[in-house]
Amino acid sequence: MSFVLNGEKHSIPAEWADEPLLHFLREHHGLVGAKFGCGRGECGACTVIIDGVAMRSCITSAADVEDSEVRTIEGLADRETLHPVQSAWLEEAVPQCGYCQAGQIMSAVALLEENPAPSDDDISAAMDGNLCRCGTYQRIRKAIQRAAEASV
Repeated sequence: MSFVLNGEKHSIPAEWADEPLLHFLREHHGLVGAKFGCGRGECGACTVIIDGVAMRSCITSAADVEDSEVRTIEGLADRETLHPVQSAWLEEAVPQCGYCQAGQIMSAVALLEENPAPSDDDISAAMDGNLCRCGTYQRIRKAIQRAAEASV
């Protein structure tokens, strides 16, 4: 079994196949951006992009991504430049505690890749289920709008 992770092909060892993708990414690959929150796919802290769709990695098994392309927060920026959503996040001072931010950003990236000019309703629908205990929802919305405007 294999998959593409942040642009590079990797195998999925048999002993990891039934484990949650979140644990496989964190423990086997050392990619700790996606966080364990609820473990039930409800909070969004573990969101990654699988084949262009924002998915919860805590309820997706490693075997489920066979022959898929997976992107994590670590795969967004290159060594020189932040992804436009990451830049907008900083410009709008979105993070407080930061725990949910990787999942929030990955959901926003998936939204903007599918819909480069989202309405407020589109943003609400795409971000529904990404919880922020600090309540930075208005800054999150502004950052998504800023990233959308920057890509026009």
